[in-house]
Amino acid sequence: MAFSTLPGGVDPVLVVALVFLVAGIVGSLVPSMPGPLLSVAGVLIFWLWGDGLGAFVAVGLVAVGLFAVAADLLADAVSARVGGASWRTTLLASAVGLALLFVTGPLGIIVGVVGTVFALEYVETEDRRHAARAAATTSLGILASAVVQALLTLSMLLGFALFVFVW
Repeated sequence: MAFSTLPGGVDPVLVVALVFLVAGIVGSLVPSMPGPLLSVAGVLIFWLWGDGLGAFVAVGLVAVGLFAVAADLLADAVSARVGGASWRTTLLASAVGLALLFVTGPLGIIVGVVGTVFALEYVETEDRRHAARAAATTSLGILASAVVQALLTLSMLLGFALFVFVW
């Protein structure tokens, strides 16, 4: 499928791909927004319809994006467990965060997960310090996940730009 260029000779597929890659970085910093998947979409759009992205580069960039997705999916559970929360608490906190996402938006997932970890651990252990430590570790894990995702999606954009504009 051939696309005409935009004024100034700019490839519209390149523009769309770059928009998705930048949106992926921003989305990595917003809870529950699929930032890495937006970056993956940008790479795939340019690979399928663009001009000059090789399969090896596309597969490498997509692998980085999928690693970022895995980091996002595992961050809540791993950080809750590292903080000392039980598996029951971890599973329930994930479910509450997901449910609150649809009611209160992206902030709901953070408040839901951290609040649930604190509440359930306090009820289970009757130790306020333990519950606070588990909740704090969970919130740090969520923050760290966002930073890791942002760095990975930024590396995807830089790798993409390096390959497209330099090579």
